[in-house]
Amino acid sequence: MSPSIRRLAMLTGLVLGLSVVLAPAVAANDKTADLPTRIDLPDGFQPEGIESRGANLYAGSLADGSIWTADARTGEGHYLVPGQAGNVSVGLHLDRQGRLWVAGGPTGTIRVYKARTGELLQTYTFTGTGFLNDLDISRGAVYATDSMNRQLAVVPLGRFGRLPDPSAAHTMQLTGDFQLQPGFNANGIAARGGWLILVQSNTGLLFRVNPRTGVTRQVDTGGYLVANGDGLEFRGRTLYVVRNFSNLVAVLRMSRNLRHAQLLGEITAPSPTVLDVPTTATTTLGALWVVNARFGTPPGADVDYWITRLPLRP
Repeated sequence: MSPSIRRLAMLTGLVLGLSVVLAPAVAANDKTADLPTRIDLPDGFQPEGIESRGANLYAGSLADGSIWTADARTGEGHYLVPGQAGNVSVGLHLDRQGRLWVAGGPTGTIRVYKARTGELLQTYTFTGTGFLNDLDISRGAVYATDSMNRQLAVVPLGRFGRLPDPSAAHTMQLTGDFQLQPGFNANGIAARGGWLILVQSNTGLLFRVNPRTGVTRQVDTGGYLVANGDGLEFRGRTLYVVRNFSNLVAVLRMSRNLRHAQLLGEITAPSPTVLDVPTTATTTLGALWVVNARFGTPPGADVDYWITRLPLRP
């Protein structure tokens, strides 16, 4: 055998050996393989919002305002906040201080809990609101969408994120491109780079909002409409838009100035029973987790609800 042929044979053997070694390693790098694909919530729960930190998932109930927390690695969960007649939990947000903020829907309230214990820290009540839907934090304040009015509910935070007196809560008018239309309007909201992005469910439009002034500017999505847009979730410059009755999650790449967005694809379920009107999403442990509100199913004490694990990419 010539030296050249010998070297070629040795190189071929090395490559084949590496492929044998690398194949299992690639499979082993799938960090979500051992995670549950479905996490059951209590029967009759009627979920809407979802949030996460590490392996902890949090879901809120439209029925009685209770908060359920579960371990995303095992699926085991328990009530963090018990239900109370008249309470409603819609959008959820965890802040850096370990507090869980909850939008109260038609109650016109924003509640704040200790995420570790479920202790109620404060309740902020707003007048003249229709449906406080989702919320996030930007530039030292909490902002919640009002799906029935052209405004945001605002809770300005004190130094080092201290909770203000309830009297500090107020509303801020939205101006600019955003216009009210019949039906459900501003829904999901997400903070990024000192701005806010909100979705208008009935028009399928996205807007960039200046949290200091309330001025809105429509995001250029290249003609793609996120109709039935509900919860929003940022992961870097990737924006996930949960489209509830469309039973999918749209994945868009936002420009640095948040004025343009490009559709990367849509995440759908492998079978129709996996997603049933998903409303909001959160990303953790290398996966996308969505909660199924099942708005097309009449609510009842024996109706089952669940969280679905989806891939991060279409």
